[in-house]
Amino acid sequence: MLSLDKVSVSIEGVRVLREVSCVIVARKTTVLIGRNGAGKTTTLRAIMGLIAHSGGAIRLDADDLGKMPAHTRARAGIGYAPEDRRLIPELSVEENIRLPALALKLDRAEIARGLDEVYGLLPELHVMRSRPAGGVSGGQGKMVALGRALTVARKVLLLDEPFQGLAPALALDYARTLGELRKHRPELALLITESSPALLDRIADRTLQIERGEILLPSTKDDKAHVHEV
Repeated sequence: MLSLDKVSVSIEGVRVLREVSCVIVARKTTVLIGRNGAGKTTTLRAIMGLIAHSGGAIRLDADDLGKMPAHTRARAGIGYAPEDRRLIPELSVEENIRLPALALKLDRAEIARGLDEVYGLLPELHVMRSRPAGGVSGGQGKMVALGRALTVARKVLLLDEPFQGLAPALALDYARTLGELRKHRPELALLITESSPALLDRIADRTLQIERGEILLPSTKDDKAHVHEV
């Protein structure tokens, strides 16, 4: 379980997150919705340690992530696909997917198993695996970023605005892939940020709304016991 307890973040003296509290539960898909600038991306970056939080605590199970360097978050089992993809254009698609596993020094057998899983869920990546990442479209780059995140996501998968900029057909493909992922990796806790969550209605178990750095309206399909109101 990933938990945020009264997490605050300031950037250049401006408060961006205001005591955000929520839990992201294993086997559930949580959607964090909000307008541009509401704090969605900052929340994910704080979880990954890419931006420091000035107050509160972020924990993965019993581990205090605030005491862990950013590069160790993936080792803890958190996969992250940023909105801007951040692919290395000179490397091939497959090399980009393998990169986190190589950085964590996973053995060859484990890397091969991870690639097989990614290509099973995203067969289009297998087709383009030798293509330079700089030559893929924006939508294809989103798929590569998802595949890369999956190679290390043992506990939690964070997806930042996965549908932004996608053509309608590709957005539907991406949504179907997330549905298949939910079936194939039921143990994962998913946290997905979106401005408009319509494509996630079928797989979302709970929805949080963030506005001006505060979570406003938690809701869930089953119960509210795991969602803290702010």
